[in-house]
Amino acid sequence: MSGEPRYWDTFGAHPESGGTRFAVWAPNARRVQVAGDFNDWDPNRAAELNRDDWTGCWYGFAEGAGQWDRYKYRVLGADGVWRLKADPVAFHSETAPASASRIFASSYEWQDADWLKVRREASGGPASQPMSVYEVHLPSWRRGRTYWDLASELVDHVQRHGFTHVEFLPVMEHPYGGSWGYQTTGFFAATSRLGHPDDLRYLVDRLHQAGIGVLFDWVPAHFARDEWALARFDGTAMYEHPDPRRGEHPDWGSLVFDFARWEVRDFLIASALYWIEEFHADGLRVDAVSSMLHLDYSRGPGQWEPNMFGGTENLDATSLLRSLNEAIHSRHPGVVTIAEESAAWPGVTRPTSEGGLGFDLKWNMGWMNDTLRYVVRDPVHRSHHHSDLTQPSTYAFSENYLLPLSHDEVVHGKQSLASKQPGTREDQVGGLRGLLAYQWAFPGKKLLFMGGEFGQRAEWSEERGLDWPADDSEDGGLTRLLADVNARYRETPALWTRDADPHATYWLTSDAGANLLAFARFGNYDDGSALVCVANFSGGQLRDHRIAMPWPGTWREVLNTDATIYGGSGSGNLGAVVAAADPSSGEGVSARVTVGARSVVWLAGRHLGVGGDASDGSG
Repeated sequence: MSGEPRYWDTFGAHPESGGTRFAVWAPNARRVQVAGDFNDWDPNRAAELNRDDWTGCWYGFAEGAGQWDRYKYRVLGADGVWRLKADPVAFHSETAPASASRIFASSYEWQDADWLKVRREASGGPASQPMSVYEVHLPSWRRGRTYWDLASELVDHVQRHGFTHVEFLPVMEHPYGGSWGYQTTGFFAATSRLGHPDDLRYLVDRLHQAGIGVLFDWVPAHFARDEWALARFDGTAMYEHPDPRRGEHPDWGSLVFDFARWEVRDFLIASALYWIEEFHADGLRVDAVSSMLHLDYSRGPGQWEPNMFGGTENLDATSLLRSLNEAIHSRHPGVVTIAEESAAWPGVTRPTSEGGLGFDLKWNMGWMNDTLRYVVRDPVHRSHHHSDLTQPSTYAFSENYLLPLSHDEVVHGKQSLASKQPGTREDQVGGLRGLLAYQWAFPGKKLLFMGGEFGQRAEWSEERGLDWPADDSEDGGLTRLLADVNARYRETPALWTRDADPHATYWLTSDAGANLLAFARFGNYDDGSALVCVANFSGGQLRDHRIAMPWPGTWREVLNTDATIYGGSGSGNLGAVVAAADPSSGEGVSARVTVGARSVVWLAGRHLGVGGDASDGSG
């Protein structure tokens, strides 16, 4: 950081002795004042700010203004119209539908130094670390809970299920709750719906003390067009691109940032760094990256303008994203950046030095779409759609991936993860147990939206919240299964050390007629460890079914989603299977494995002679 003042140390409202110092960027404004509780919102008593002609910024001091006071800027625009505007760099805000900013200076004392030290010194980067993420919409996880409440209830829940991380849907201030935070107005303000900013700091701190990482959703692609916020802040298109073909989003009715303008780039990169430095975020999941990268995103002929080379790529947005990742990774080693990108842009997780965008991970939307398209079908029809199940293996290593079963898949008529599954409630929960074990074994990091851990019956509604079961006996064993899946995952390096290495996964058996897929995952070269996942997506038990195996010997059954402790029928392999070659048939090494209907078995083994590299056929 070289001792330079941070963006948010300069801009926004900063209480001092006798009043508060203000600074705001408004290059085309004729006058800027501050009105608030401290001057009774009286225009005749508003504090006048002074303009710096070189930067277009306005600075000043309001006597008597202090902590918690509400305020807005009175901006006389270039068009001669006075507007009341919330502070673009406010650190706290009124609760919607009210829209004033609040003066706030943090007094929080963090207790997570040990966590930050481990994060900073971790070797290998996110791609070689375990990551199972519990995705949470904080206002609806349990309705009426505050940040302070969640610091005990949510932390206990995540610990009990064994997740390594939580991911918060946007906590940045937003006027419309139904947007789930994705139409932001306060890029530096935690939503006041659940408490004040230091309460959110406490929640993050408690998660860190419990050994749980915290990821924030962050939305630089667009912003809400409410007239009291960023839109035409000084009477002109400042934050938004002035050309509506680039400055208005056709899908969401929002405005798109002018990614070429250096003041806007500074604002966005500073916002990202703010959540990392001020709230100790361990990573940012960047929303709607595809909409940033493509000039023709959701636009028809005549609704977009090519770039200078005649292409569809938004060169300004790609430059911003590269700069963003470089800034985060240079200042904060160990912090992860994750892209939600669905249009197969090449090199999303390639380093910027190699021409990539520089993200650590990318959501694998293809895996999610292909897999869910397969499991929603009745098992009697799945054999005709086996390619949906196997297709993800063809692109599993094209990027460093995270596999999402996210909020987007359980809303707007898509049904919950459990109710997507065909059959009775017992069938649905059994199918979900198998799906989760399959997801956790497949190459890539993991993400599950809240409610999936207990088989939420109805699809998610932010207004209703989750339909919590009265006790664990109602969830069909899912809670216990997920805790065990996460425990086995964390203690099995073969499932995470080489996620992005195509030589560390070996596809063993693909049987469309049996609705079966089996593959092996291998650990580092020097430990010889392996885990075989056998997934039976049929509606009946597969008994003593021959499965190709990486090498001969005894393979321990370390997980069986059909076990009675999870609510299953109890079919299994009595703790182990024995793999051997069959010289008489000329076949390679195989074992006879029993897998229950809609179930998954994990088999663990270790090769004592050679490290795990699937390319040599020995593991």
